[in-house]
Amino acid sequence: MTARSGLEGLYERFLGWQIENVPRHIAIIQDGNRRFARAQGLGTDEGHRAGADTTERVLDWAHDMGVKYITLYSFSTENFRRDRAEVEGLFSLFKERFEKLASDERVHRRRIRVRVFGDRTLLPPDLLERVEATEAATRTYGNFFMNIALAYGGRNEIVHAARAILREVRDGALAPAQIDPALVEEYLSDGRYLPPVDLIIRTGNERRTSNFLPWLASGKESAVYFCAPNWPAFRKIDFFRALRLYDQRIRGKITGSQG
Repeated sequence: MTARSGLEGLYERFLGWQIENVPRHIAIIQDGNRRFARAQGLGTDEGHRAGADTTERVLDWAHDMGVKYITLYSFSTENFRRDRAEVEGLFSLFKERFEKLASDERVHRRRIRVRVFGDRTLLPPDLLERVEATEAATRTYGNFFMNIALAYGGRNEIVHAARAILREVRDGALAPAQIDPALVEEYLSDGRYLPPVDLIIRTGNERRTSNFLPWLASGKESAVYFCAPNWPAFRKIDFFRALRLYDQRIRGKITGSQG
């Protein structure tokens, strides 16, 4: 063990001891795979694969800390505009990782339920087949929830919900007076099974939430943690710093209510 790694380990433990309030639901915008690859002289596919490895580590950290829900922004509707070879490489990586999830002993031992949301009509059939197989293999679990946004766009979700509600009103199944925030949430594919987001983490030194869960995150005043490391370089120290931000916010609310 190097002196640097030893100091990092001590700092990790120090940060972990500070955290009293753990968020129930964390949403992560995994940004910077391509920038990481360029900086390391790697191909784009290798950057995405390194990012997928980081995702596995983060899931372990979250589980160990008692987080109940993790939601990952893995592929947006805007990502379809990328180079075709990159998109195909990503879909191949997704297929591989979903197959791994379906048989991973940690998933079954920890009773992790895997769920995917987004526009499934945009996914290739072989990827969709693996998605559905993984969901089926974990359908009865409820200790921990891993939610993956694929072909997802937050504004697109709200538009689809609005259309569905209008159809119900047109058909007489709903009255306009019945439309309220709770009803809209029922018609959102993410809102049907995701609780409000407590903490958003975005890597890659970008300070925006990029159309991710606008109803459940932006609309619920979630805490937001922006950090510089690209996603493949995201460390446990960075994760704990994000949890500390949330913890400090909760403590501030408690102190404010008592004052």
